[in-house]
Amino acid sequence: MRKFFGIIKESLTASEDTDYTAIGVRRAIVLLSIPMVLEMAMESVFALVDIFFVSKLGKHAIATVGLTESVLTLVYSLAWGLGMGITAVVARRTGEKDPSGAARAAMQGVLLAIALGVVIAIPGVIYAREILTLMGAEADVLVEGPMYMRIMLGGNVIILLLFGINAIYRGAGDAAMAMRSLMLANAMNIVLCPLLIHGVGGWAGFGIMGAALATTIGRGIGVCYQLFHLFDGRGRISIKGIRMVLDPVVMVNIIRVSAGGVIQFLLPSVSWIFLSRIVAVFGSGAVAGYTIAVRIMIFSLLPSWGVANAASTLVGQNLGAKQPDRAARSAWFCGHMNMMYMVCVAVLFWLCTSWMVGFFTTDPAVAEYAISALRILCLGYFFYGYGMVFAQAFNGAGDTLTPTYMNAFCFLLIQIPLAWFLSQHLNWGPQGAFSAVPMSESFLAVLSAYLFQRGKWKTVKV
Repeated sequence: MRKFFGIIKESLTASEDTDYTAIGVRRAIVLLSIPMVLEMAMESVFALVDIFFVSKLGKHAIATVGLTESVLTLVYSLAWGLGMGITAVVARRTGEKDPSGAARAAMQGVLLAIALGVVIAIPGVIYAREILTLMGAEADVLVEGPMYMRIMLGGNVIILLLFGINAIYRGAGDAAMAMRSLMLANAMNIVLCPLLIHGVGGWAGFGIMGAALATTIGRGIGVCYQLFHLFDGRGRISIKGIRMVLDPVVMVNIIRVSAGGVIQFLLPSVSWIFLSRIVAVFGSGAVAGYTIAVRIMIFSLLPSWGVANAASTLVGQNLGAKQPDRAARSAWFCGHMNMMYMVCVAVLFWLCTSWMVGFFTTDPAVAEYAISALRILCLGYFFYGYGMVFAQAFNGAGDTLTPTYMNAFCFLLIQIPLAWFLSQHLNWGPQGAFSAVPMSESFLAVLSAYLFQRGKWKTVKV
């Protein structure tokens, strides 16, 4: 027991002397996975806290969050894709024992996140109502929904910075810092959400707009914490003294690696938008139920992404240290760990679905959709566990194109057409759209395992 608590303490203190390419593979995975799992758990808390307080405002408020979130997945795709490139380059330089190269890559990652955020914010603020209308929002949703969307899309630079800087820390092996920044952001969001949504004392609050403000402010405080430690010069990685100007060579390298990652994450996001549009045909109740189910699902998947991120870091650093076989062993072991966790979650969801959904809605129609969606979505959890690890392993190696091709095939040619066919042609209703997800994701996971085993990712240059 003392040894168990000792390794937890070691994983959370992020010693600068720990070389993840030299210690035992299992120990390295555990040391990186614990803070990364906690980091992703903190990100999932954002989703649950928002929907918990917003659900008290009714199904139209939930639908607003759901439709906005489906559009925000495009921002998350950029954030994750950019993060993949940053992590891969920083991890490779770290494995090569090149701290100045890692710092230069970190600075270029920060500048790229800011530039992308500004480009997205302008049309998002101007065309919020038009975007919601295009998504099939009902008239009641269009009353307060546009302002909610304006705040969320207008503040997307904060999302990009939060993900991008955490990717820097993960690539350097300082997962504990990434975890602490999200813990701080979450704490602020938990405090601000009820105050800004429902008010306090005689003040009525901002309603659904308060949820957007609370989330944006909370994440903004987390970003300030990240930047303070990134510039103070005392951590595992520091950009203190690095000029805040464009470095074409490093920037192009990050963009090259990130491009595949962006498209890779953009494809499932586009698929989610289409799924939301298909579900919207069946009314706000179906959208609200789907939104609740997805938020609960995210709560289980994001910690699992923590293990996958550990695989990404270890693959990148071990390739930098010229140890490709050790990189492969790390990924497979992470996959086994992830699979066991996901199966346990799937069983729990099937047994406790009604109880979980009851926390977010008392509307029988909304609850019915949420319960069926959650039970159907978790049917593919066995395969999800392996699939997300291998995708991140490819990304950590700098091979972002292989998972991009796989995502294009599985989401554009399988998931979206299948969702339409099952829901519309076979008249399965929203459940048809839900069912297409585990089917396509399971096929994607099997394909990922096959291509990873072939080993071409070991020769990618970053």
